[in-house]
Parts: sequence; C-alpha cells; structure tokens
Amino acid sequence: MKRRLFAAALLALVAAPTWAASNCSTTVEANDAMQFNQKAIVVPNTCKQFSVTLKHVGKLPKAAMGHNFVVSKSSDEPGIVADGATAGIESNYLKTGDSRIIAHTKIIGGGESDTTSFKVDALKPGQDYEFFCSFPGHAALMKGTISRAK
Repeated sequence: MKRRLFAAALLALVAAPTWAASNCSTTVEANDAMQFNQKAIVVPNTCKQFSVTLKHVGKLPKAAMGHNFVVSKSSDEPGIVADGATAGIESNYLKTGDSRIIAHTKIIGGGESDTTSFKVDALKPGQDYEFFCSFPGHAALMKGTISRAK
C-alpha cells in the first residue's frame, strides 16, 4: 500500500510540470472581421513566462487584413498605435525598440500564426494592461485586457 501511495505521489510530481506548462499559454484567434475571439486573459501567478499564440483564422492576406498581438500598459496603447502606423508593415506596425511594448507577435495574414512570450513579472499589480492589434485602424475594435490572477 505504501509503495502504491509513493508511486502515485511520484507520478503526480512528474506530471505536474506538463499541467503547469499548459496553463502558461493561450491561443487567441483573429479573423477577417477585425475581431479577437477573447476579450480578457488572466495569467496564472504560478507562471514565470506566459506565451500567446495568435492564429489568423481568416483568409485575407496580411497586406489587406493583417493582425498582430501586442501587450502594453493600457495608457501606452494610443502612442504605440500612432508610432506604429508610421513604422509600416515591414516593422509589424510597431516602432523599432519601443520600450512600452511588453510583447508582440509579427503581423500575420489568413491561415498564419505566430507566438510571443513574456515574463509574467512584467505585469505589475495595480497597473492596467491590454492586448491589441496595431495594424492601422484595428486597435479600436481589436483589444482586450490582460492581467495577473489575484
């Protein structure tokens, strides 16, 4: 009996990292109607790194209906979008080296995907954060909140 309990406990310890890793990532879908399929993401406090995979489920090419996934403080979003519009698609509509950006994917078109990761400690308690698409004109509709679990 003791061996069975020990074996079960050992199995639980070995399996724990797989379970924990799956909680430290999510997939967000974007479409040709300028929509994300999620409006809020809560990052577990148990994660040190968090990954987001952006999947474009539409059909239009990135030049016509490209999307990216950008994380920043909510107050920084308008400036990031404004600066990104002049940076162009080659720079993923993001100003090169912009320190206000916590994480971002590249601009992708229909059928494509990209993943970004960031340190969870970048999301400070008491701050408001959001995710958005920086493709010109998209941030008005394509945004949501991202926060650490309480």
